[in-house]
Amino acid sequence: MNLKEKVDLGNLPRHIAVIMDGNGRWAKRRGGLRIFGHQNAIKAVRDTVEAAAELGIEYLTMYAFSTENWSRPAEEVSALMTLLVSTIRKEAATLNKNNIRLQTIGNTSSLPKACQRELNEAIEMTQHNSRMTLVLALSYSGRWDITQAVQRLANEVGQGNIAPDAIDESAVAGYLSTAGMPDPELLIRTSGEMRISNFLLWQLAYTELYITELLWPDFRKEHLYEAIISYQGRERRFGKTSEQIVK
Repeated sequence: MNLKEKVDLGNLPRHIAVIMDGNGRWAKRRGGLRIFGHQNAIKAVRDTVEAAAELGIEYLTMYAFSTENWSRPAEEVSALMTLLVSTIRKEAATLNKNNIRLQTIGNTSSLPKACQRELNEAIEMTQHNSRMTLVLALSYSGRWDITQAVQRLANEVGQGNIAPDAIDESAVAGYLSTAGMPDPELLIRTSGEMRISNFLLWQLAYTELYITELLWPDFRKEHLYEAIISYQGRERRFGKTSEQIVK
């Protein structure tokens, strides 16, 4: 029995989030520039998207570029933006062919115009697809997400559309960039780092974490299967006791 056959299709997470880490270290170990790692990460993205769609995952959110990444060397940021444009241009038709919808979360207005144009075209092309939703987190941070939600809620209160005491967790969630999506049940992080790096801070409240030492460019379908199998072997209690869950 291969790994894919060990995955329980009746107990899949609806939403998987991925922190794709280790591109720079992968390149450094091979004597290359950091962009070399980013270029070789595309295969890992493609494999992960294909595997998730084949299994029946509904949402796959990938942390592609954080707000903090803008502080990296200008040469690397420029190369990343160029790579992003060319990758979206190449992959959009494949996503559409495979009935995968593309969405983004983050402050995408801060991206270069060429990136915004390619993203908007790909999003429009795939907007009616229903097999899986691929969400790219671009110029994203969890604190930014919560801040913009609070600002929007404050504006609604100011206009008299909502009373302050009517603001509850569901109201806040409705103003996050992930509104309408289920919270991730599983977060995968590569490269062995034990942190969530300002990613989906609100949404990850009860998410199961899967950390692997593998560097992102080496991540393949079988590694996604391993993460899901690990998730399926856990007891999710949401603050309750085991006995309450059994009941």
